[in-house]
Amino acid sequence: MFHSRSKKNLRTQMVHMWGLEWMCLIIVGTVSPVSAARNLPQCMEGDYYFEYTECDSSGSRWRVAIPQKPGECKGLPDPVQGTDCTFSCGAGEFLEMTSQECTQCAAGSFSLGSGIRFDEWDDIPPGFSSLVTSLDNTPYRHEGPSCNGSSWIARGSYVESNRDECSVSLVYAVHLKKPGSVSFDYQYVDKNIFFEFFIQNDQCQEMDRTYDKKWMKLTNNGEWAKHRVSLKSGANVLYWRTTGVTVGAKVVKPVLLKNMQIEGVAYMSECLPCKPGMFSNTPGSSSCEPCPRDTHSGRGASSCTPCDTNTHYALEGSAECKPRPACSEKDYFQIHSVCDKDGKTQIMYKWIEPKICLEDAPNAVKLPPSGKREPCPPCNPGFYSNNTATCSPCPQGTYSDGLKACQPCPAGTEPALGYEYKWWNILPSGMKSSCFNVANTKCDGMNGWEVAGDHIRSGAGGSDNDYLILNLKVPGFRLPTSVSGTSGSEFGRITFVFETICSTDCQLFFMMDTDRRSTNVVESWEGSKEKQSYTHIMTKNASVSYTWAFQRTNQAKDGRQYVNDMVKIFSITVTNALDGVAWACRACAIESQQPGSACVPCSAGYYIDEQTNQCQECPPDTFLSGHHIYGQEACQPCGPGAHSNKEHSLCYSDCSFTHTELNRTMQYDFSPLGSTGSVMNGPSFTSKGTKYYHLFNISLCGTQGHKPAMCTDNVTDLSDKDSHSGEANYVETFICQSTIIPSDGRGFRTAVASQSIILADTFLGATVEEFLNGVNARPELFAASSKRVPDVNYFYRSPQTTSSCQNGRNTVLTLRCNPEKSSKGEISVPRECPAGTCDGCTFYFLWESLSACPHCTAEDYHQIEGACKGGVQDTVYVWTEPRFCTGGVSLPAKRSKPCEMIDFWLKVGAVVGTFTAALLVALTCHFWKKNKKLEYKYSKLVMSANKECELPGADSCAIMEGEGEEVEDDVVYTKPSLLGKLKAIASKGNEQSSEAVQLKSSQPEKWVWG
Repeated sequence: MFHSRSKKNLRTQMVHMWGLEWMCLIIVGTVSPVSAARNLPQCMEGDYYFEYTECDSSGSRWRVAIPQKPGECKGLPDPVQGTDCTFSCGAGEFLEMTSQECTQCAAGSFSLGSGIRFDEWDDIPPGFSSLVTSLDNTPYRHEGPSCNGSSWIARGSYVESNRDECSVSLVYAVHLKKPGSVSFDYQYVDKNIFFEFFIQNDQCQEMDRTYDKKWMKLTNNGEWAKHRVSLKSGANVLYWRTTGVTVGAKVVKPVLLKNMQIEGVAYMSECLPCKPGMFSNTPGSSSCEPCPRDTHSGRGASSCTPCDTNTHYALEGSAECKPRPACSEKDYFQIHSVCDKDGKTQIMYKWIEPKICLEDAPNAVKLPPSGKREPCPPCNPGFYSNNTATCSPCPQGTYSDGLKACQPCPAGTEPALGYEYKWWNILPSGMKSSCFNVANTKCDGMNGWEVAGDHIRSGAGGSDNDYLILNLKVPGFRLPTSVSGTSGSEFGRITFVFETICSTDCQLFFMMDTDRRSTNVVESWEGSKEKQSYTHIMTKNASVSYTWAFQRTNQAKDGRQYVNDMVKIFSITVTNALDGVAWACRACAIESQQPGSACVPCSAGYYIDEQTNQCQECPPDTFLSGHHIYGQEACQPCGPGAHSNKEHSLCYSDCSFTHTELNRTMQYDFSPLGSTGSVMNGPSFTSKGTKYYHLFNISLCGTQGHKPAMCTDNVTDLSDKDSHSGEANYVETFICQSTIIPSDGRGFRTAVASQSIILADTFLGATVEEFLNGVNARPELFAASSKRVPDVNYFYRSPQTTSSCQNGRNTVLTLRCNPEKSSKGEISVPRECPAGTCDGCTFYFLWESLSACPHCTAEDYHQIEGACKGGVQDTVYVWTEPRFCTGGVSLPAKRSKPCEMIDFWLKVGAVVGTFTAALLVALTCHFWKKNKKLEYKYSKLVMSANKECELPGADSCAIMEGEGEEVEDDVVYTKPSLLGKLKAIASKGNEQSSEAVQLKSSQPEKWVWG
């Protein structure tokens, strides 16, 4: 039984114990009835084990005995004072709890002392878990099943992240007794993944690490990087979190982790056995070694057991021996020997190493006989054979096509330096091949590529998921003498012709490492591809390492099931290489026409005249395409509305434009739009629910006095605050695009930009026409504009080709006059193509702005004359509405002038007009009345004249026949004229005046004269 004081101290420690239930069992044992205790056997050493209690505030603890099976024995050892809480053993030792002293690990086991290591990933080790988080950074609650299957996956020697766009964290919690650290190896090659490592305490609060430092750096393809972080004592929750960004991209390459090691645990009470395939042959080991080839071992082995190599084999680090299969065509390859003095090469066949097949097994294939002689392929351009077995580079100042001897360049020319490899008898100097596997070292030392005469092809490797590496180093670039003074952006280019033959998910990567900073993937291809050419332009003069990496499958597989899947490269050409050879000569500018005159550099913007071979400046508004400056035709004209810079290296817009239509000239000034404009469309959502936007930055007039558009990719390094630092990943051009993940999309503290690409780095021209250089503006994609002012289309191109855009990308920016918009205006994309493009290669934007209107002219306003008031008349000028102009001429000021004289004569004219009108009315009435009177008098005159006529009684006045019948005769008389009437009145009393009257009757006509 314990002493009372010891019991009191023990009960105080019990509050802080990890195994509280164990202590409870001890207490229960002490208060059990004495009779029950007497019947239990005495506890032996194997019936219990020792543990430490939780440390108290003074840093002390107790060692207590814990029964293996409670209630089966009695007489457990009493608690004793334990070691100091910060005590730990060294590497290769463990704390023997009986003596509380450090003891060396036995052979076949290892110990880190005060640390733990995880290097075996056949399964996810206990204590680790995968946590899937939703878009708002909260644990997934099964509302959205799309990410339920996402998790980290154990791959034997490493653990791999998820391949989709879900956010998945690998979580491990550890309680440190003293300050320590965590370290791990990782492989992070895909910039379409966010990869972060951070630490939280038991209150889910992020530890004292800045937000920027948790973002991991990219690694080169196939290379591992080590990361180490200090830990504080106490609870630490470690998070390795990845989030894929698969917006319009292919499946991401996962993040790989291995060799996790945590330092700072209090002690290790036992050593860890070596895992199968590993061994430790000396006591006190801190690690285990892999078994050599053709040996194997089990768990906790102190040595490796050899295999029967006649029937079995084992690769390095194998846990068992495997039977050798029968040899097949997949187990050997063909090479060519070095050319001999007779210019012949031998075809050689070799077994793929390590050889694991049996030649004498049933149905086995024999190795074909070697030694067949064939003519050697010619030397590569720039080399000569000189009747020797090897090809040598041409001396400086000479050239060769590989078939003839080296010759000096003619006068007025200089060697065109570079590499042109198209014959593959041996691997050229400066190139090397290798094999690499992310999980093991089984293919280290193997040749990843093999030469095959007219091409070089990928080798067999050790397994199907090996990376087969081909590398070419270029120390730098040197421009030809004539163009060394130019300001062109091209320093050289690499072109290669290749073909892939695949039956599974093979991949070919073309990568580039500039100045030994980091290797970036330039382009990649998946699956079988027909023979094709790819060109990459170097815009920086620096040492560069080009790498081709081929992987038959990215699935972890042992063996070579797809060995016939391969890539063939037929030719590789590098121009302007610093240590290159010459396969041709190119014209150069000479100082004078004197014989032997040396080549001299032309100034920027000058071409070489074909007649004199001297430098001449290009005409205005023309540019030199690259470094081809021979002949005036090298000066290519800029497009409409474009001007060349002083060096004639590019064309740009000076933000001004002129258009003449129907005898009207419109002047535009787009300077207010010259600074960078932006448009963000969306949001859009991926299949997993990730919200993203497309951000387009636009610089209308480029770098000539205006800031270029810049897009930054901060996925791989959010700590870069200076976008112009050497490590920042950004692009500068006329128009660029980034994919933006908002800060609320994945729980990040800032918006994340990724997949920054160049849409326009060459200005083609500005015009009101719909077509320019084969590019269609497609005005039907946007709402119709006013016909009064035409739209101005800015055409751009990016010549850099991609797998989906073989001819590069094109961009059309339409500027539209809209008086309702501000001077900065508003940029939009077509409604039919919300991503700005309908085919992924041609992009369309509409920029509506007041600044897109032409300058105002006198035709855009009219005058209005006011009434004469107070002897003054005002004339004002107003804009014609709607007003489709800005700037230009101003409205003339209001004009005023006296109007008295004009008012007097107006009054006189009004009075005279009124009087004349009244007089005419009075005269009309007077003559009308007078005429009526004359007619009346005339009628009376006629009647009186008829009465005075004396006619015979019966013969002339009576009815002569037809009595009883009433015959009505019409009296018709001829009306005299007015003059006649006036004469008749004047001659009153003239008895001779008469008038002929015609009588109309049924009788024959008779005329009566009066």
